[in-house]
Amino acid sequence: MINEHIQLGEINTLKINRITEPGIYLEAQDEEVVLLPNAYITNDMHLDDELEVFIYTDSEDRLVATTQTPYGMKNQFMFTKVVDTTSFGAFVDWGLLKDLFVPKNRQKNPFREGDMRIVRIIEDEETSRLIGVEKITSFLSSDTQKLEKNQEVEILLFAKTPMGYKVIINNTYEGMIYKNEIFSDVNVGEKLTAYIKNVRDDGKVDVSLQPIGRTNAADINTKKVLDVLEQNFNDLPYNYKTDADTIKELFGISKKAYKRALTKLVEDNIIKIDENGMSKI
Repeated sequence: MINEHIQLGEINTLKINRITEPGIYLEAQDEEVVLLPNAYITNDMHLDDELEVFIYTDSEDRLVATTQTPYGMKNQFMFTKVVDTTSFGAFVDWGLLKDLFVPKNRQKNPFREGDMRIVRIIEDEETSRLIGVEKITSFLSSDTQKLEKNQEVEILLFAKTPMGYKVIINNTYEGMIYKNEIFSDVNVGEKLTAYIKNVRDDGKVDVSLQPIGRTNAADINTKKVLDVLEQNFNDLPYNYKTDADTIKELFGISKKAYKRALTKLVEDNIIKIDENGMSKI
């Protein structure tokens, strides 16, 4: 459906209104138009066609459309690379031809070219431009009443601590995933699927990379073992005596979870285990 109004920082569905020398003008339901420059025009675009485009601003702060999709939309967080710095701010790559500006006073620590940073994309109230902000915690909510235990969420790892990783949950809440519950390699900037483990009184949230509850977790761990086994021609030189580091590296789970998975697979008559390892029946 065609957008009623043109929305900055979002994917808009707009109708081709007219074709001109600088590009194609796209129209919303309220008859407001925006230019799609020639750089993004293809031969299969015709009058009255509907296009999905991202709306941002050009160097003169005018609304402009692009068929490119940025790494993040307005009011979302993204992990990005610093491509240039100036005395008044820095520019980061967000997947578009025009880089995103992060003002100096919106940086938590001075940006340096080549740095990888997590920023939130916002609309600047003074200029109506999209800018990046590194001071992200002020945008996170402590009103966690809508979160429920074992709820599936999307997380972005934004800081490593001695306890584990701080995460942003659904672009809205701050959470923590503890290092003793991580059984695969993860890094700051990764987006992952996780599950609500505990909602604390201080508004912070503990999350897990596996569903809460032995039954669901066991099913997932069993599948992990079986997947690796099938990828290796249904034969692996591992059994109950395999060391924890090897299990974590190969299967991405703890030794306790691994042993439970093996037992379930044996009981279900899917694999057999001996001193040489495991194989699929």
